[in-house]
Amino acid sequence: MSYDLMVFEKTKAPTTKKEFLEWYEKQVEWSEEHDYQTISVSSPALQNWFMEMKEVFPPMNGEYAPPLELLDEDKNLEHYMTDYSIGRDIIYAAFAWLVAEEADEQMRSLAQKHNVGLFEVSADDGEIILPDGTRIV
Repeated sequence: MSYDLMVFEKTKAPTTKKEFLEWYEKQVEWSEEHDYQTISVSSPALQNWFMEMKEVFPPMNGEYAPPLELLDEDKNLEHYMTDYSIGRDIIYAAFAWLVAEEADEQMRSLAQKHNVGLFEVSADDGEIILPDGTRIV
């Protein structure tokens, strides 16, 4: 099991929680015609978010995944390896529970910085937070 968070393109997401959750369910059907590892399919804001996020939480797969020998050298790195699913309007990130608090803080900070929304998928209340700090209810 993982600690899951998602960033999203705020201009594409619905503005009520009910509609947002329906939109989210469609997004995670993973029916777009691309491999979900290539960042170039995403909006510029999501691309910028990812390029900064991967510096602390590198992807498990894709062109930005660290080489295996780096994992052999830094055993702590494996805790930070993140399973990203990259869509046009969302990036879904699955983290190890060991780094959940740090991942949540980093996601929030970078979502605001890069003007994208944040959905706390694994949280009990599943907060949906826009870059200005307002919540979708």
